[in-house]
Amino acid sequence: MNFEAFSKKQLKVLTWWCKNSSEGGYDGIICDGAVRSGKTLCMSLSFFAWAMGSFKDASFALCGKTIASLRRNVITPLLPVLGELGFVCREKISQNFIEAEFGNTKNRFYLFGGRDESSASLIQGMTLGGILLDEAALMPRSFVEQAIARCSLSGSKLWFNCNPETPLHWFHTEWIEKAKEKNCLYLHFTMEDNPSLSPDIIERYRSLYSGAFYERFVEGKWVAAEGLVYPFFDSVKDVCGDIPLCEKYYISCDYGTVNPLSLGLWGLRDGTWYRTDEYYWWSKREGSQKTDEEYYDELVRLAGDKKIEAVIADPSAVSFMECIRRHGRFKVIPAKNDVNDGIRRVSEALKGGRIKICSPCKDIIREFGLYRWESSASKDAPRKEHDHAMDDMRYFVSTILYGGSDDSFAVITAARERM
Repeated sequence: MNFEAFSKKQLKVLTWWCKNSSEGGYDGIICDGAVRSGKTLCMSLSFFAWAMGSFKDASFALCGKTIASLRRNVITPLLPVLGELGFVCREKISQNFIEAEFGNTKNRFYLFGGRDESSASLIQGMTLGGILLDEAALMPRSFVEQAIARCSLSGSKLWFNCNPETPLHWFHTEWIEKAKEKNCLYLHFTMEDNPSLSPDIIERYRSLYSGAFYERFVEGKWVAAEGLVYPFFDSVKDVCGDIPLCEKYYISCDYGTVNPLSLGLWGLRDGTWYRTDEYYWWSKREGSQKTDEEYYDELVRLAGDKKIEAVIADPSAVSFMECIRRHGRFKVIPAKNDVNDGIRRVSEALKGGRIKICSPCKDIIREFGLYRWESSASKDAPRKEHDHAMDDMRYFVSTILYGGSDDSFAVITAARERM
């Protein structure tokens, strides 16, 4: 692997723990800031170098939101670099650990996912020389604190990196704002701190985000989400008047009985997904409720004679999904339903031109102008109103466009390939 010259901040991450470093007395390091700012690879490389130079026959932990995301974001890019530097690494995938050797030194690096509160039990009982928490702000506090408590060997150190969230997030208030109190070196990264990013790539990132996502992911600020969720959407400029002939179709569904039911028909044409039509039934507005069978009839009418690849359904709509399956015409897939990740993905897909809304879709266009962040929330949360077409769009984007990936850079890559 060929590296560009490291930036000053990257060099500080690589050397802060060295005996001759002015930062050698810190117990840990915290790096936050913009996406693609070069903090993850240099931190993980530094973590391995420190561990192998400071301990023998010891255990360490590498933690991500999930083990899959940890492998993708940290382990896969890191292992070839370590190999070129002379480390011998044997990954035991079934046991989720890596055995590393350098000269006469051998250590073990265990992989953990901090997905939810129950994850804390996975790391209990271990004795560690150090821990690296990748995307620490996405993990539950209980997991992070349990992981930190495992670092009891003399000379152990803590390593954190993350992208910003809301300023009231526990990691911001307890660790970033108290970095000096906890004897941690704090470094804030911007995209300009990554020498491998060209000005064109940086500008592309700037064009893909807006609002709070822009301030967090591009400027690296811990800011609260407020106002419209999709403030960049223009109901005049961003709506397609012509409906293209498409090569593939899906239907997305947000289910409701008292609340609205929203169905969106999505068609693929030349790499772009168009919401060509929709069905929206709000019992309060219409004056009557409908049964699952009546909703199914509307689903059939929306599909017409088109071949529908699958219906991407609200995962809580158990009875309606069973109704669809029972009729045997449509495949039904429970949607991926992480709200904040889904909103980020929709923002990127809209700004990157991967999805477009057609003029017959009046209700989703109406909701774009009403869908807002909850101003009083201590964490990011959209208001639970005017969100039904918004939700079915989010289900489609998260489940079909991303196919399970958490890596927002996939959106950039796809956009680049079309240019």
